[in-house]
Amino acid sequence: MTRAVDIAGLRKRMAKLSTKEGLKKGLSMESKETDVFISPFSKCGTTWLQQILHTLRTHGDMDFDDISRVVPWVEVSHDLGIDLSLAQKATPRLFKSHLPYERIPKPGKYVVSLRDPGDALVSAFHFMQGWLFEAGSISLEEFARQTFIEDPAYRYFRHFRSWWSVRDKANVLLIFFEDMKEDLETHVRRIASFIDISLSSELLQTTLEHSSLDFMKNHLDKFDDCLMRDRSEKEAGIPPGSDSAKVRDGKVGSHQNELSQEIKEEIDQLWLRELSEITGHLSYSALRTSKSV
Repeated sequence: MTRAVDIAGLRKRMAKLSTKEGLKKGLSMESKETDVFISPFSKCGTTWLQQILHTLRTHGDMDFDDISRVVPWVEVSHDLGIDLSLAQKATPRLFKSHLPYERIPKPGKYVVSLRDPGDALVSAFHFMQGWLFEAGSISLEEFARQTFIEDPAYRYFRHFRSWWSVRDKANVLLIFFEDMKEDLETHVRRIASFIDISLSSELLQTTLEHSSLDFMKNHLDKFDDCLMRDRSEKEAGIPPGSDSAKVRDGKVGSHQNELSQEIKEEIDQLWLRELSEITGHLSYSALRTSKSV
């Protein structure tokens, strides 16, 4: 059992984490108008939103081994033996996804947090390092270029464009990750209103506490992707005991110090080409400060 030591090996192992049949099953689920799908791009606040919304609907339930057991992941739940059609601990039913709007099950409500592409990239690197690939075997620059900049599907940018294009729909709530970091209470109130949860002062305080960085770090075993880690050991040959924790620091602007100037400029060029026209802004930071959502 070994972790990857190069990009080719990383891709090979990641391909074994899910199946086409599992994805097909997830996409064909019968959803309800009251269902809520949390669908940011990877490493853009998904786990944080899972915890916020689950806390709101249960008033603070922590009786789970993995947040994705109680807020199941659409694309892989079949592979993990989770039946998406079943009733959940509380209402509304909640689901996790990384799908664009065009592919996600419908009907439903959709909560999507947007994050700076550089920070999302750096977060993905640190998340996979030590779990799916050996620490130090793949450089951040190599990871950035081969999985993000040269990604033929431009997944981050197409995912962003997909959700941005439907931001005015009544059943879609877009949030900037960085704004959540600055003012969590305002966004908990927005989310509660969006999913029709009556927010008492007690529930507000419980949600703020349970979705704080300190609380989630103190309960790290609830947010360490144990379901996918177990699958990675059985199906992809990953050594047991890997660090798959999803709660790190969530720092804003961390890519400024970690990415080379060349990589940052190439990401900026991708934004200009892929997103400047639809958003009307020349960069993510310009879009965010415009308060367009």
